[in-house]
This record gives sequence, structure tokens and C-alpha cells, in this order.
Amino acid sequence: MAAKPFHLGLFLQGSSAQAWGEPWTGHIGESWMQPKLFLDIAQALERACFDYLLLEDSSYIGESYKGSREIYLHNGIAVPRQDPSVVAALMTSVTTRLGIVPTFGTFAYPPYLLARLMATLDQVSAGRIGWNMVTGSSDYAARNFGLDGMPEHDLRYDMADEYMQVVNGLWDSWEPGALVADAEGGMLVDHTKVRQIDFEGKWFRVRGPLNSGPCPQGRPVIAQAGGSPRGRDFAAANADTIVAHVKGVAAMRAYRDDVRRRMVAQGRDPDRCKILFLVDPIIGETRADAEALRDRRRAREATQVDRKLAFLGKITNIDFGRFDLDAPVADLTTNGHQQTLDEFKRRGAGKTLREAMLTYNAEGGSVSLCGSPDDLAAQMAEAMEEAGGDGFLFSMPDISRRRIAEIEDGLVPALQRRGLTRRAYEHAMFRDNLLAF
Repeated sequence: MAAKPFHLGLFLQGSSAQAWGEPWTGHIGESWMQPKLFLDIAQALERACFDYLLLEDSSYIGESYKGSREIYLHNGIAVPRQDPSVVAALMTSVTTRLGIVPTFGTFAYPPYLLARLMATLDQVSAGRIGWNMVTGSSDYAARNFGLDGMPEHDLRYDMADEYMQVVNGLWDSWEPGALVADAEGGMLVDHTKVRQIDFEGKWFRVRGPLNSGPCPQGRPVIAQAGGSPRGRDFAAANADTIVAHVKGVAAMRAYRDDVRRRMVAQGRDPDRCKILFLVDPIIGETRADAEALRDRRRAREATQVDRKLAFLGKITNIDFGRFDLDAPVADLTTNGHQQTLDEFKRRGAGKTLREAMLTYNAEGGSVSLCGSPDDLAAQMAEAMEEAGGDGFLFSMPDISRRRIAEIEDGLVPALQRRGLTRRAYEHAMFRDNLLAF
């Protein structure tokens, strides 16, 4: 029986400056303002026939660790961050098939502004844009936009439900056939097919219609990272692709089955949403080479526990700097990323904080991938077969041209030889390629 192909994506953190301090990143500390690295990466992913590149973002400088911005600025942890809409537009200009998925928080963008921005990006990319839809989780970020802090976790999703009604209404405010472009008759747009939405809800009030014109895809591809039960409900209702970070093949299958059940309960076809699991592959010419590389990386990370905890604290709103590194992990709660914290606590059960951080960081995504390209292709095939699909989203903290070349020129050909990934794009638009298999 022929192998079932799966989808590939890449999760990029913020701007190219985030590669600073990692091996093989050259002079990125001086050249990051012009995102040549990211443009090169986008072109390499397109040559490898990836489905999409997801561009992560945050809109504040971390200060969770010991109540200070020092460790974040000193080490370039999630700072600087460039506006993702600009970088995404540049990426679309150097590619023709790759989906580009910038991140925008609903707390930071009024729905009309977001709908217009995404429609414009979808137009200039000829139907290749996606939106990594996040509700936000940081009080520091909220205060940059005039808010006192973030609403409670589940309330953020209640507000996001209404937000999605607004933006979907705006994208639908231009009906099919509204653009006539009839030179002889002298009509560009049929006014009877462009309508205001007059939305009035609990949190948003928007008149419409959208003045940017329609999205080539109808609406952008929606990416979401639903981890908590409430987040899974939201993703099941709205997402075209889901970023999933659960550990182990059994957890991958359970997560996928759960989200698909929630989609069915909401009247959606579960095959219309592709769930991609985060992985951090370690590739060598041989398995021994890869294992040696993994050991060197772990040795380096053992000297960076404070930085790793600072980053974890940034996204969970927890000051890990106030805990003893060699004491058991405390009982922690958060109004930030709940799934991230839950997974950290699960992996850290019975360990000290230092041990928990090293364990959490070392396991490298949903499944550990380490070996030669053929080794990894076999490992990925087995994981997909057992989990049921739909693909992998590579997330690598030590991003560099070298690592991307290992994927483009080593791993992907090994996957293609097994019939596990596409050799050419089936369609011109992003959503169509996601739904091709």
C-alpha cells in the first residue's frame, strides 16, 4: 500500500534576530534589520514544497524573570520583534506557492483593521496568506494597548468567538461576482453585491463593508494553537490548521481524535483542518553524528537554564527567577499559555526546577527526531501512521541557513523518496494545497 503523504510547515520565532547567539548564524546580530535570512528560508521551504511558514510574534519585551527586562535584552530573548505584516509581505514577494502565516493578537487589532490587513495580504500574495490567530496572554502586552491586563483565559475565547463573527462577516461582505471589471459597460464593482454587516455584539460593533475588496481565498487560512479544552473548542470551530504540542505518539493521536470529535460536534468536516505537531529534528550524516550533535546541544543548554526559564516565564506569566533551581517544581497556575505550563509540569513531575527545565527542553517536540535523513524519514512515517496525521511543524531555536539546508537538501528528499511529502505543489492557493491530501 502506498504511503500516505503528510504536510510540512515551519514555525519561526519573531524576527531573524532571534537566531543571534546560536551556532552557524554568522553576523545576524548586525544584519537582522533586513530580514534576508527569513527571505532565504522562505525560498528554501518553497523549493522543498512546504505548506507554510508560520511567523510567530509578541508585542512586548519580557520582564517576567526576576521582574526585570535585563535577561531578555542581554540575550535577545524574543526581542527585538519586527511587525509581522511587513515581514510577511516581503516573504510573499519572493515566493509563489508557499503559504505565509503571520501572527496577530485579537487584543491588539480592532476586527476591521485585522480583516482589511489580512485581505490585503491575501490579495498581494495571490491567495497564499494565513492568520495565526491568538487571543494574547500577557498583561505586559495588554498594557501596551491601553488595557489594564488580559481578561481571564476562557473569557478571552468568548471574546474571540465574537471577533471571528465580525471578521468573517467582513470577508463575506463582498459576494462572489462583486468585482465585474466590465470596461465596455463601465462597471468595476456591482454595488448590489457589496453589503455592510451592521454587527453589534457584546464586545464589538462594526458597520462594514470592507473597503479593500475580497480575499482571493474567500478568507485567509486560519491557524490556531488550541491546547486547553476551551482553546480546542475554539480551534475546532475556526481553524484550518492547528499547531499542536503534545508529547508522544499516544498523546498526538488522542489530541487529534479529540479535536476532530469537537469539529464534528460543531458541524464541520474534520478533514478540512490539518493538525501539525511541533518537532525539532536533529539531522546528521549518520545516526552517530546526530546523537553527538544532540549531546553537544544538551551540554550547551545545561549552561542556559536561566534563559530557558526566562522564555518559559514570558509565555506563562510566571517569574521562575523567584524559585530555587534545585528544589522541586512548585504548584504553578497561570492566566497565560495553559497547555505549555501543563506540559512543563507533567514532564517535571518529581524533578527539581533545573531538572524539569532540562527535561522539558531536551525532549524536542511531540516526538524526538534524531538521526540521518533516512532515519528521520522512517521515524516521521511511523509517528504519522500511529497518530493518524496530518503533519509536522518544525520549530528550531537554533535556526540558521545550515539547518534549513539540512532539511531542504537532506530530510525532504528522503521523505519524498518514500512518498511521504509532495514533490510539487498541486495548486496555486494556500488553502487548496492544505486540502490536497
